[in-house]
Amino acid sequence: MQAIRVHSFGPPEVISLEDVSKPEPADGEVVVQVKAAGVGPWDALIRSGKSALPQPLPLTLGSDLSGVVDSVGRGVEGFKTGDEVFGVTNERFTGACAEYAAAKATMIARKPKTLNHTHAASVPVVAVTAWQMVFELARLLPAQSVLIHGGAGNVGGYLVQLAKRARAMVITTASAKDTSYVRSLGAYGIIDFRARRFEEQVKEIDAVLDTVGGDTLERSYGVLKRGGILVSSAAPPSQEKAEQYGVRALFFLVQVTTERLTKVAELIDAGELKTEVGEVLWLDEARQGHQMLEGAPHRRGKIVIKVAD
Repeated sequence: MQAIRVHSFGPPEVISLEDVSKPEPADGEVVVQVKAAGVGPWDALIRSGKSALPQPLPLTLGSDLSGVVDSVGRGVEGFKTGDEVFGVTNERFTGACAEYAAAKATMIARKPKTLNHTHAASVPVVAVTAWQMVFELARLLPAQSVLIHGGAGNVGGYLVQLAKRARAMVITTASAKDTSYVRSLGAYGIIDFRARRFEEQVKEIDAVLDTVGGDTLERSYGVLKRGGILVSSAAPPSQEKAEQYGVRALFFLVQVTTERLTKVAELIDAGELKTEVGEVLWLDEARQGHQMLEGAPHRRGKIVIKVAD
């Protein structure tokens, strides 16, 4: 079978398409015939050697996937050959950009019926990240105010929708060209971050959900009311600053589980959660996808690699 591999860490040029052996399912795993695989910033971190987790070389890139169960390992319940599934491969986030991939059964779920494989592969990591931020960490309540940084981004788009579902008052930073898009997702207030500083527009916010990091994260403490909460998926916030402003500040690494994926799939099938796919590439164009992660021009939305029709 063919797979997208790296033998050394570095820029997109280290990526190669190779023939490798088809995986066998270990205990607790299934092997998925991959129809599509997502490409995200964490893939670039792994490729460039900046992953927070050990990544033995050589490795196959990719974690998000959608496909059909090809074989089932010992101890797996709830999945059988032929099931259409989506999710991620494993805790190291590797192995999905291939014709077949081994995946932990606890990190996949039944594919949303209303999505094709290309759209389903765009969902797992970003949607579950947003789910955890809104419902498990910030624990948004009706009528609370929330500022979302990067509402037109892949995680941000789900944050806006889920915060709206929590019946919070949603304010987001976005560029002017994305105003109508984030409004369609449920944003009440939109701050053009290129034209205005958000801290001059909002104060006394209950929660800030950050997908940007850097200076944006550093400027966020002051817009929160005392007792408010800042949750970042981009970088660890300063606990010293959080204490200074009398707020809580959390950083986390996403945990993709069957339970969370199932909840997301139910919302998608009920028409209550929209997906946004950007560029769609073939397996032999994976290097191009990583160049887009590095800044090459591409459409808004998740980059997806189509592995099979």
